[in-house]
Amino acid sequence: GPVALLAVAIASSLGAGMGLRCGILRYKAAAVMSAFGLLLAPLGLWLATQLPTRWLSAAFAIVLFYVAISMYMRAHREMKGVANDDSSGTPCLLDVTRGQLVWTLPCFRAMVLAGSVAGFLSGLLGVGGGFVIVPSLRHATNLPIKSIVATSLGVITLVSLGGVAAATLVGTMNWIVALPFAAGALAGMLSGRQFAHQISGPRLQQAFSVFALIVALSMLLSALI
Repeated sequence: GPVALLAVAIASSLGAGMGLRCGILRYKAAAVMSAFGLLLAPLGLWLATQLPTRWLSAAFAIVLFYVAISMYMRAHREMKGVANDDSSGTPCLLDVTRGQLVWTLPCFRAMVLAGSVAGFLSGLLGVGGGFVIVPSLRHATNLPIKSIVATSLGVITLVSLGGVAAATLVGTMNWIVALPFAAGALAGMLSGRQFAHQISGPRLQQAFSVFALIVALSMLLSALI
């Protein structure tokens, strides 16, 4: 609901700000994904009132389960020194000399698709867009995982703030409940950042995969029970 959106917006904005300060947040990619995510979120919200979300949640959980396993195995191969770097089919490549993504039409399409799907599913199922954006960026770019997470947080911040603004305008935001809840989310983000600095890229990717796996299993159980 709107209370959760505010907590997500505040917590993710902290992580995004840190990523921007460190120069690892790809702000152009975040802007493109956010714009299309905001456009598609209302469609997801509307469709949620028309379709049985129980089976939609189950379908999403199965896809998320597959994505989580794939990400975990990819990180495992990296840790073993097995190359994953066949970038011939990767639409968005990082120019290491400039520290920026090389923008091409396939790259733009990949960002539009990732943002649209994330916004749509956020509206449809009420799930965090990060579970779509992180695997999408992992597949579509050769960015390091910490840069992917920072960029994902930038997208989540903008999309969540859009939801908070909409809820405030229609009068469904309960600020008395929302502010303490947001403070707790902020404290959690600060704690997580302390651990993230001590974790290697593949280990961080595995941690995200395990968390995504837990979310997938909980969504599947909720849908089936």
